[in-house]
This record gives sequence, C-alpha cells and structure tokens, in this order.
Amino acid sequence: MRDAFVVGTGMIRFGRYPDLLLEDFAADVAREALEDSTADPRGLGIAVFGHSGGGRVAGQRVLRELSLTGMSILNVENACAGGGTALHVGWMAVASGLHDVALVVGMEKMQKGLIPSNPGEYEAALGKTLPAKYALRARKHMDEYGLTPEQLAMVSVKNHRAGALNELAHYQEEVSLEAVLASRMIAEPLTLLQCCPTTDGAAAVVIAGGNAVRRLSQQPVRIAASVITSGRYTNPAKGQLASDDDLATRAGQAAYEMASLGPSEIDVAEVHDAFTIGEILACESLGFCARGDGGRIAEEGVTALGGRLPVNPSGGRLSLGHPLGATGVAQVVELTRQLQGRSGARQVDGARIALAHVQGGSTPGIGTGASTVHILTA
Repeated sequence: MRDAFVVGTGMIRFGRYPDLLLEDFAADVAREALEDSTADPRGLGIAVFGHSGGGRVAGQRVLRELSLTGMSILNVENACAGGGTALHVGWMAVASGLHDVALVVGMEKMQKGLIPSNPGEYEAALGKTLPAKYALRARKHMDEYGLTPEQLAMVSVKNHRAGALNELAHYQEEVSLEAVLASRMIAEPLTLLQCCPTTDGAAAVVIAGGNAVRRLSQQPVRIAASVITSGRYTNPAKGQLASDDDLATRAGQAAYEMASLGPSEIDVAEVHDAFTIGEILACESLGFCARGDGGRIAEEGVTALGGRLPVNPSGGRLSLGHPLGATGVAQVVELTRQLQGRSGARQVDGARIALAHVQGGSTPGIGTGASTVHILTA
C-alpha cells in the first residue's frame, strides 16, 4: 500500500435547504473540493458517495450536474458511518494504486424528527429510539462511574461554543450550562440541547497518491490510517450483551497500529457526538482518558478549544448538525483544514496529528453496525 493524501476539501454550511435537491448542494461541495485541489476533473479515477437516503444512483445524479460521468462511481450506505465508509473506500482505491485521484462526497437531505428505525428493529417500536438508546448508555455510565448531569451538559456547552466560531455550523450560538439543563427533556437524562439536530449537508474531499500529490496541493494531509469495524453478534438468550464501546475501541486500536501512533499523540479530534454521552464514551473508547473519566475531562476543559486535546472544534454534531452520510467526510474536512492552519478563530495551535471517529447503525443482535476511524498527519 502507498501513502494517500487529502489534497482538496469542500463543504457547505449545514442547515435546512427545503428548496434545494440533494444533488444541488452536493454538486457545490464536489466542485469546491476539485477547485481547492486544482485537480482536472477529467483525471478522476473514481468517485465515492456516502449517503443513507439519497435514492438510487445519487452519486451519478450529482456528477451529472458537473458534466462528470463515465468514471467509476460508487454509492455507499452505512448509516451514520456512511461518510467515513465512503472515505475508507476512496482511500483504498488510491492507497492500493488502482487510482491516482479519487473524489469522496458525503451528503444527506434529512427529514425533521427522529431518524427512522431499521427494518426489523422491534425494540424501536417499543420506544428504544436513538435518543432512548443513548439515554440508557448515559444512565449506565452514571450508575457505574458517577457521571453527573452537569458533566453531560458541559459537552453541549463546549461544542456550541466552538460552533459559534464556525461559519459552516447549523447552530452558531453559545449556550449556558443552565440553558442546556433546563431545555426540554427528550430521554432522561438527555435534554434537547444534548441531542443533535437533523440537518441537510454535504462535504467532499479529493484524495491523491503517487506523483499526483504535489501537483494538486501545496499542503497535502496524509491519511495515516483508515479503519472500519462492525459490531459483533451477541445472543441475549445466552447472557451476551452487545458493546458499542468495544466497537470504537477496536477501530481505534487498529488505526493506532496502522499509523504507528498512540492516543497520547493526537492533537485534535472529531468524534461522534450525536448525543452528549456519545462524545464522553468515544473519548474513553479511543484512549483519550481512562474508562469512566470522560465526564471529568469535559468538566476540566481538557477537550475544549485551548485544552490539552480539543475534541469537536467544528462544534460537533451537536452544533454543526448531523446529516448522516455527510458527517464522516465533514469531520475530515474540518481536521484537514486544522492541520493546514485554515480554521480561523477555532484553530488548534500546533496541530499536527488528528483523529476522526464516527459510528452508527443501531442493529439488534450486534449493537452499533459500523465504526470508522481515520488518522491524519500534516
């Protein structure tokens, strides 16, 4: 395998676009990423599109808007991990040497309200929606480690503070601890401001390898690791319980091994914070702190901008928004620009190594369906 690099990025402001089709704003980010890389669109070997609800041949519909067709076009669906999965496919295409240049687009046009459950997910029909699932995980963490409602809420305060500095975030307003705790209860202990909005959005990257890299970018960012893992089947009748934490831990460990790095070397991270407890558990599973200490490091400011390890400087899903197939690519856009020193008021000083983590796909019998971890180096 050879080195592969991000050489171009593109992203729209996440939000609501009721008057636009998915292909309208997805074409915009593809165009921006290609222009950022100065890549000749005719030199693209492959284009990979991550989305959950884009419909048939969504990627082809997007590239039609740019008069770009004829090359290999893949459409990838993997729930919340769809964007990260599309990145993994694009990375494989370039790192293997099969193609020199790949375009990866994550995109989604969401409906308001709860994300629909998967077919056959009978627990959801009985009330175990995604907010309820994460609320159960929060209650378990409170019982086992003493996590407090205030620590949970501090994750939202932190990420909204970062989002207020991000011109591409859905929500660009700071919130107080008191406001988070007082907002409408969704699934105890998670209040409204601890849950991500359903949002429209798209992001894109151009990945290159070989002689194409320096020709396309003066500041290429190396993809040092790209990993995807799936949940393991368990049988509740035998007393076996699925573990979402195990899924992220395995993905992180494999990524660290591939990059020959450890969690203590990460300078900045974007992790899956669809709900506040998600960020806390991700920090623990990825080795940023000991198990049970995720709430403590949020309270102490370790993961805030200016802290030892800023997490979700984009504002995260809580502020940026969470268009399912777009999230994994948007994380890498944010981190690439951080490593290039292009993040303005939310720039993490001295950032050289970054990690992106996203997971999703609640599935009976295996817990969470997929998790991706990418490590980037300047």
